[in-house]
Amino acid sequence: MADALSGVALVTGGGRGIGANIARELAAAGMEVVVTGRTREQVEAVANEIGGRVLVGDVSRHEDVERWFAEVGGLNLLVNNAGISGAQRAVWDEDPAAWWHVFEINVLGAFLCCRAALPAMVARGRGRIVNVSSGAAYLPVAGLGTAYGASKAALSRFTELLDGQTREHGVRAFHISPGLVRTEMTTSVFDDDAPWTPPELAPTLVRVLASGRADALGGRYLHAEHDDVEELIVRADTVIAEDLNAIRLRRSP
Repeated sequence: MADALSGVALVTGGGRGIGANIARELAAAGMEVVVTGRTREQVEAVANEIGGRVLVGDVSRHEDVERWFAEVGGLNLLVNNAGISGAQRAVWDEDPAAWWHVFEINVLGAFLCCRAALPAMVARGRGRIVNVSSGAAYLPVAGLGTAYGASKAALSRFTELLDGQTREHGVRAFHISPGLVRTEMTTSVFDDDAPWTPPELAPTLVRVLASGRADALGGRYLHAEHDDVEELIVRADTVIAEDLNAIRLRRSP
């Protein structure tokens, strides 16, 4: 049986694609969902569909994020899903501002939202954060340019360090890969015969993480398609002891 949830969740980049599906899953589980994004029409459409709340703005703008969290108050769950891929061109043809903007959305945006959400979570002694990373965090993916993978690697390491700071306060952070989900961004890069991931897997994983049953796996990298989260929950002690599901350098003997 799927986990029943309660409380308030905020999903960034929730107006379309993976973020919209995560918002739908959390609402179906029983949460009050705040949907954020830059395009009002998209965010309102999803929020109206699920009976959620709307906050329009840009995750990379400090003033927008501060306004969101001042309006929302305390959260039970923060899902940092907003992300962009950037240009798909050689470094020597790349515009520096455009390249850096990928980091502003994918990394700075998550940091700003975590920074705004955590005081209330820490004060209550509970809360969960899910940062939507990518397989590009540990595998060089041809065709995505250099900014996207580098930014997702930074987001994944940030999440592990974040969990190390927050776990003693009852707050756990996770980084997940949704897999290769067919979205507006991915269809511009990959062919129709690519090994597409079923779109329901990432929302289902987020629902499990929101339940608290996987808290022992905080800080770990979890893949929506290639990891069986229920099996990992059962053997969490082994995962931690052997430092599995973590982005590490392995040297040959």
